Parts: sequence; C-alpha cells; structure tokens
Amino acid sequence: MMLVVLASGAAACCSQSAPPAPDKVWHAPAEQGLARDLAAHPEPKYAIDESRHYTLAELIDLAEQHNPETREAWQAARARADSLGIARSALFPMLTAVALGASLRQAALLGQHFDRQTVGLFEPQLHVDWLVLDGGQRAGTIDIAKANLLAANLAFNDTHRKVIYAVASSYYHLLNARGQLEAAESSLANAQAVEDQIHSRLDNGLATKPDLLEATAARAQAEYDLASATGVEEIAHGELATTMGLPPETKFAVEGIDKLTTPAAMADSVDEEIHRAFAQRPELLEQVTRLRAASASIKQARSAYIPSLSLSGDGGMARAYGELDQLPRTYAQAEVWNAGLELRWTLFDGLRREREMARAQAEKKAAEAGIDTLRDQVANEVWAAYTNTQTALHQQQAAAALLASSGEAYDAARESYGYGVRNAIDVISAQKALAQARSEDVFARTQLLLQSATLAFRTGDLIQVQPGKGTP
Repeated sequence: MMLVVLASGAAACCSQSAPPAPDKVWHAPAEQGLARDLAAHPEPKYAIDESRHYTLAELIDLAEQHNPETREAWQAARARADSLGIARSALFPMLTAVALGASLRQAALLGQHFDRQTVGLFEPQLHVDWLVLDGGQRAGTIDIAKANLLAANLAFNDTHRKVIYAVASSYYHLLNARGQLEAAESSLANAQAVEDQIHSRLDNGLATKPDLLEATAARAQAEYDLASATGVEEIAHGELATTMGLPPETKFAVEGIDKLTTPAAMADSVDEEIHRAFAQRPELLEQVTRLRAASASIKQARSAYIPSLSLSGDGGMARAYGELDQLPRTYAQAEVWNAGLELRWTLFDGLRREREMARAQAEKKAAEAGIDTLRDQVANEVWAAYTNTQTALHQQQAAAALLASSGEAYDAARESYGYGVRNAIDVISAQKALAQARSEDVFARTQLLLQSATLAFRTGDLIQVQPGKGTP
C-alpha cells in the first residue's frame, strides 16, 4: 500500500515539468485543470435596458459599478488599510494564553537506590510581550503603512479616472462611428438620386452614357463606404460594452450626438490647466506618498542605532500530581510567575545599519527625482491635450462652415443640371464633396468632445466634483 502511495505521489510530481522540446507547443493535464478553474469562475453580468437611450453620465455610472478594474483597485486599498492596522498593533502588548500539560517519568535518586517517579503537570498561564521602546522603528513602519494606504486610495481614484475616460472615449468613438454611418446612408441616398436623375435624362437624350457610368460608380462607392461604416459602428459598440463590463454583443442604445453641446471656446488658459493638474493628478500625488514612505524608511533605519527595551513575563497556576515508589501519591498547586526587562543595543553589525541608512536616503532622492520627472510629464500631457482641444475647436468650426457651403453647392449643382446649365460631372463632384463634408463635420464634432474629455483626463478634472461646471 505504501508503494502505491509513493508511486502516485511520484507521478504527480513528475507531471509538472517544463515543455519537453523548444519546437513544439506545450499541452499537459495541468493546462486542462486551469481551463476548468477558469470555467468555474463565470464572467459577471448585469441587466441593462435595451430600449433606453443611456447618457454618458449613466454609462459611466454603470462602468464604475461593474468594471472589474475598479473592484480590483478597491480591494487593494482595503488590503492596505488592513496593513496599517497590522502596523499599529505593534504598539500594544501581545497577550497570549498558554496551557502547558506534561507527563514525566524519571528515576529519582534516594539514598543508594533509584526510585521511579511519575509526575503529571498542568500549568495554565498568561504570557505578555511588550516592546516598550524601539527608537522609532514601529513609528516608521506605521508611517510607511499610512503612505501605502494613501497611495492605494489615490490609485483607486486613478482607476476611476481611467475608467471614466475609457467610457467617454469609447462613447465618442461610437458617436463618430454612428455619425459616419448616417453620413454614409445620406451619401448613398444622394448618389442614388443623382444616378436616377442622370438615368432619366439619358432616356430623354439629355445625358450621355459616360455620365451614367460615372454616377453608377459614385453610387457603388457610396455603398462600399456604407458597408465599411457599418462594420466600424459594430466594433465601436462592442468596445463601449466591454469597457462597461458587458459582453461585446450586448444590445443597448445611447444618446445621440445631436443631444450633446460642444464647447464653443476654451474655458481656462493652459497655465491654469497645468497648475490644476499638478494639484489633482492622482499618480503625481501617489508619487508624493512614495516620498513619505522613503522618509519613514529613514526613520526606521535610524532606530537601529538606538537601544530597545522590551518587557516579557508569564503568570498563572501550576497543578501537579506526583507518585514515587513506596511513597503515597501527592497533589499540589501554586501560583507561578516571572517577569523581565530586556535592554538590547546593537554595537556592531558589520556596517549593516550604515548600508540601510544609505539605501533609505537613496530611495528618498529617487522619489524626489520621480516627482520632478512625473511633473514634467504631466505638464507635457496637459500642453498637448490643450493644443489638441484648441485645434479640434477650430476644425469643428471650419467643418460646420464647410458642410453648410457644400450642401448649398450640391443643391445648386443639381438645380442647375436640371436646367441644363451644369453637367453631370459637376453634380457628381458636388455630391462627393457634400459626402466628404458631412463625414468631416461628424468627425470634427466628436473629435472636439473627445479632446475635451482628454484634457479633463490629463488635468484630473474627470474625478473632481465641480458644481456648475459640466463635464466634456
């Protein structure tokens, strides 16, 4: 039986190994076990109203509730809070209940003979350990735990900032895709109308076959563009659903771009935006917590040069039963206790304390340099986002004017063609220009909204509560 157990254990150990060869894909029972474990952890789902048109704020609210990244960051922050509680517990005495039970049999020397002695001992007691003075080591540990908790809370906020921006970005991409789809549908309708008009004039001898072929090619191009826009719209919808923690095939409706208000001007100067980012960006503030943790590490390192004082002791009752050959059995009990103070002072440790102090100081300087590096990065990101928003604002204004003029040019070209003043090529060109202008107008509007959201993301405004100031 023992051989069977050893053989099965050896087989289990041998089943875990590296791939046998570099030129073949690895497959083993362990991989199947992981697949079963993954299947046993189903993807969380939640209900969503397919008939409701969700606003951006509602989409963000759903994502913050159900996106797994926010749950992961929340649990990490809770773990850091527990770590702080663990660090603080070192300030208090540790009280332990101990119960000692023993049975002893030994030879007792009595005169010229060894007599057998049997003793049964039961001793319940309380044991206390208390580090009274440690030169600041525990205080440094607590400060590090506080800094780590603050960093985890800021990382939690940063996760929300990223989720909000991901939802906003996916939402605006979806709006652009749907706008492009609607523009492609309108362009196809215009191309079909131009083709029909030229076909009718050809039947009456007022147009040529090349004119009709050119119109047919324009209509085919519009159909191709519509098919492409349909695929892009479906992908954008799946991207938004995934960001919200939903399967990509989930059906739901969102508020259209016509219901949104685009910014008409920049609200603040770039200097104000950068200054606000320095005060709000969670990862920059998180870097400051690393500086605090490094300072606390220096406090810990210095504590090693200072003597420590600790108290330890026991107190309880001892109950014993004894029996010695040729003598009557006995039973006794008594109070027992001991207490002691220990002063410990490290005089020499092979320069360990000096190295730890140097390491802590180097980590602090690295944290300071990290703040400067991250501050430069934040300033550059805000500058780029601000410039892109300004550019998008000018492009949106130009695209709106282009769409208006292209629509008028298309209507005028068709009307003139009906009177025989313009040719078919002019009409087809005007139709293509209108389609391009319609596409650029949709892109410019959604791009302005997206760049405004990017600027709010770079400054940290996305996670700030600012009454009276709407989000992009």
